[in-house]
Amino acid sequence: MSPSPIPLVRAQRELWRHLWNWTLGALLVVWLTLVAVAWYVGHHEAEEITDGQLMAVSRLWLAADPGAMPAPPEPLNRQRVKPYVQDLAVLQWVDDRLVTDTHGMAAGLGFASVPPPGLTEQVYQGPQGRSDWRMYVGERRSGGQTRRVAVLMDMAQRYDLGRDVAEHVARPALLVLPLIALVLWWAIRRGLRPLERLSREVAALDTAHGQRLDDRQRFREFSSTVTAINTLVDTLQTRAQREREFASDVAHELRTPLSAIALQARAAQAEPTPEHLQRLEQESLRAGRILAQLLDLARAQRNGGDSVPVVTALGPVAAELIAAHAQQAHDSGHELSLVQPEAPVTVRVSPMLLELALRNLIANALRHTPPGTQVAVEVWQDARACGVSVSDDGQRADAPAVRAAPTHGLGLGLRLVERMAEQMGGQLVRDTGRPPMTTRFTLRWSD
Repeated sequence: MSPSPIPLVRAQRELWRHLWNWTLGALLVVWLTLVAVAWYVGHHEAEEITDGQLMAVSRLWLAADPGAMPAPPEPLNRQRVKPYVQDLAVLQWVDDRLVTDTHGMAAGLGFASVPPPGLTEQVYQGPQGRSDWRMYVGERRSGGQTRRVAVLMDMAQRYDLGRDVAEHVARPALLVLPLIALVLWWAIRRGLRPLERLSREVAALDTAHGQRLDDRQRFREFSSTVTAINTLVDTLQTRAQREREFASDVAHELRTPLSAIALQARAAQAEPTPEHLQRLEQESLRAGRILAQLLDLARAQRNGGDSVPVVTALGPVAAELIAAHAQQAHDSGHELSLVQPEAPVTVRVSPMLLELALRNLIANALRHTPPGTQVAVEVWQDARACGVSVSDDGQRADAPAVRAAPTHGLGLGLRLVERMAEQMGGQLVRDTGRPPMTTRFTLRWSD
């Protein structure tokens, strides 16, 4: 049989690094979004500005006297040193005659006729190759003449203007982002200090000696965690105390029969009488019962804790155990009975734990009560709880003495039942019961 592979343990990550990575990712998303918005806004604003500039220049030319127009100016900003200084070309027609062409572009534009008014995009084929231009044509009629003025702008200059606007919008944010990242890094490290302090306190917690965390926490979010840890520490301490008490009970229960066995064995060696041998047998059986109960406990902790609780009817389990103990009750002179309602009473428990617990209660009642005792098993349910009880009248005034010597305290069997009840989410309750019963042990589950 090949050995089981050793599970790989993933390296633990630091929380502040995890938060820092997410913060950087968020900053990167914000920056990319800002760049995209700046790019859109820059080019949109460039379109608005340049279209308005084309319209304004066209109106100025239309408002001027065509006879007083100056000579065509030199083209501006040919090297595109300043994106906001645009080089505009103007073509003017009086009726169908071209009277102005500031940049000599009429031939390259290839107009077959005077272009209509409005905004359009044109292709210019010049000595340096093909280029795209934005054009606005304005029109004015006066004195029987129709004047049209076309103002053109190179689309490359328009693109440069949009890019410059976008850079001016995005560049400050790009410069500020490292400062923001530094401030966020400091804020994350500073903000996680209380959590790191609490983590160190938890790591240094000595649960074996019942050490608890300070309940006075500065931050409300830590209160539930600290309360849960302190509750866990208290629970561990309670369980440890119960384990110590249980170990003491086991030692006490075993010491008595083992000591008796040793004494009776010496007496039988010296004088092998039937009385000595019978007492030796009784103490051996008593020690065997204690060991059997310990095995039941180990079995319950090994299997019962791992089994999945299922909806279990109490009546059938009790009836089965009554049938199993019927012969023992007859031999010992006990009257064993079962009382249960017509409607089934169900609880969500491990069937094995339920059977072991109820079996121990019935066996204890038969073993530790005198002959002629009534032992009644009752399945019950009310508005607040449900459960199963084992009652007897062994302590009534006219009851005979118990044949076997009574054990001290509740006994190991009842300790075992108490543990099983807690594992099943219930509790073991002891009281006097309803007359004529004098003792009752109840496995109780609250709704």
